[in-house]
Amino acid sequence: MGWNGVRRTAAPAALAAVAALVLAAPPSAGAGPGAGTAGPAAVAVAVAVARQDASTTPPPPRLPRDFRGRGTWIVRDLDITVPFTWEGRNGDSQMTAGGPQHPIWFTNLIYRGTLYTLTYKWPGLDEHPCSRIPGFSLEDLNQGFENARFVGRETLRRTPQRHVNHWRVGVVFPQLPPGNHPRLPLALGDIYVDENNRGTFWQVLQFGVQNLYDPELDEWLVMDTFEHRPGTVTLPARCEPPR
Repeated sequence: MGWNGVRRTAAPAALAAVAALVLAAPPSAGAGPGAGTAGPAAVAVAVAVARQDASTTPPPPRLPRDFRGRGTWIVRDLDITVPFTWEGRNGDSQMTAGGPQHPIWFTNLIYRGTLYTLTYKWPGLDEHPCSRIPGFSLEDLNQGFENARFVGRETLRRTPQRHVNHWRVGVVFPQLPPGNHPRLPLALGDIYVDENNRGTFWQVLQFGVQNLYDPELDEWLVMDTFEHRPGTVTLPARCEPPR
């Protein structure tokens, strides 16, 4: 669980690729009954608006080097919600969901250029190795965010409400041109960052085989706080240090 870019399947990964999730915004209202065909003037206005929107697309998400935040990790199909922390220090970062007293407990890290995932507890899980993927850093994560697709500006209806930019990232296999080809969505994510600061992450939905332990393959992280000051990142004792 957790998403720092890749994640727990290929040994998993932390998210913050992160990347790493709740409540989708309400759907857009469609055209009402009796809507007529747009005339030339309306088409011209629509084209102008589209061009303006394209020119004002915000920069993509970028996880900062130093941050700390608290919230909840949500696995809806298992009816599980646990405390969650996400912290970064000098380019390393760590997600931790749950704890010894909770039904799920895991931590994901980007630590000195290596991606780690350690799942202490999860329903139906008997093995608890510390997965280690070398050659993955904060820079790699943020480079992946550069290819995110902008979905739109939205409001997360919580207390307080959050005005956010909604982005979508994904990994599809195999990479093939448009057309009728079999494709597998390996990892998909919806990322909601503050509209005034692309480095403030308020919510993430991750979906796909990177959530292999969950029957429905989807998990959310929802942040209540997110501060731009150094957090604490600790490699678990059972994880092998980077080489």
